[in-house]
Formats: sequence, C-alpha cells, structure tokens
Amino acid sequence: MKKIQLEILGLSSSQSQSGSFALILGEKHGNRRLPIIIGMFEAQSIAIQIEKINPNRPLTHDLFKSFAEQVHVTVLEVLISDLKEGVFYSKIVCTDGATTFDLDSRPSDAIAIGLRFGVPIYTVESVMGEAGIILSDLDDSADADDDDDTDEDDDSGEETASKPAAEPREPSGQVSAEELEKMLQQALAREDYEKAAKIRDELNKRNGGK
Repeated sequence: MKKIQLEILGLSSSQSQSGSFALILGEKHGNRRLPIIIGMFEAQSIAIQIEKINPNRPLTHDLFKSFAEQVHVTVLEVLISDLKEGVFYSKIVCTDGATTFDLDSRPSDAIAIGLRFGVPIYTVESVMGEAGIILSDLDDSADADDDDDTDEDDDSGEETASKPAAEPREPSGQVSAEELEKMLQQALAREDYEKAAKIRDELNKRNGGK
C-alpha cells in the first residue's frame, strides 16, 4: 500500500456549518489538496499546536501524549486510511518499543495528537484519488466572472470529521459537468476549499452513478 505524505496548509472557519472548520491538507510532493471538515474543539487543538501555544491547562490531546509517555508508548505516524460514504477514517500508528499497533481515530483527533508527537501524516491513493482536489494552472482572469455565493445551512455530523454531506445548491443536477469543473477551478482560485469540496463531492457522485 503506497502512502502519500501530507502537510497542513490551512485551517479556516466553515461558512455553511456553524462551529465547524475546514482543515486543508496538501500532498507534500504533489499538487493535490484534501479538505476535511472538523469540529471546533479539534480545530482549536490543532491551531494551538501549530502556533506553539501552551494552554494554561492540558487539552485532551495533551493528556493523551502525557499518558502515552508515562506508559512508554510513542506515536510513529498518522494515516488517513479510508473514506466511506463521505466520512474519513484514520489510524494512529503506535509502538511500545516491542510491538507496533494501530488505534482507530477520527482524522482531526489523529492529526492533533500526531502534531504533538511531531510525526508525519499520510493517506493512501484510494482516499486521495476519490477526495483529493487537483490544483491546475489557473488564469489570472479566472475569478473575474465568479458567481455570487449563497451559503446554505448544512446539518451533517458535527464531530465526525466528515465532508459536507448535504448536496450543495450551486452544483445541482441542472448544471453540466463542464460547468461544475469551471466552478471548481474558480473556488480553488479563491482558496474557497469548503465550496470546492462540495463541488468535488457532486462530481464524484455523478461519476459513480454512471
């Protein structure tokens, strides 16, 4: 199983899901992006670690690290291993020095913990191939005729680290695949990864329905 190393490119608040954030992961040696919708607490925990902020009291992920160190367990890597019905699954690969074992986890928790251990983040081609967004060369004028956005409420799972599950209004069944591709590139040009993820999901849904 070939693993693809990822790096954290950004973290932004979700415009359509109150209390949610879009975590943007990028292929370290490529041009694909993997947006994942995560909860507020996990986003805060990731941001605190990225910014090297020491909270007054340990967060849950800090507690995990302290406990693991006390029982002589360390984390080797984080692997976003699967994507089922729009929900990402991941594993925290650990070792006690003699045995290597996996812990099932949401990607947001796995990444927050992985950052505290300073370990690499990986995914597999099956996940990146289905959910990754390819950045192509964009003309400077691509965003000149952007459509006005109308963000809708999305009541998909709060703490599941899933992609937006509700079908977006913009890429509706009345829009051609070619137009969806154009909208995708426009969203990428604006770095609106949340909208890009919704359009990607609609394209994947159509491709799977053929």
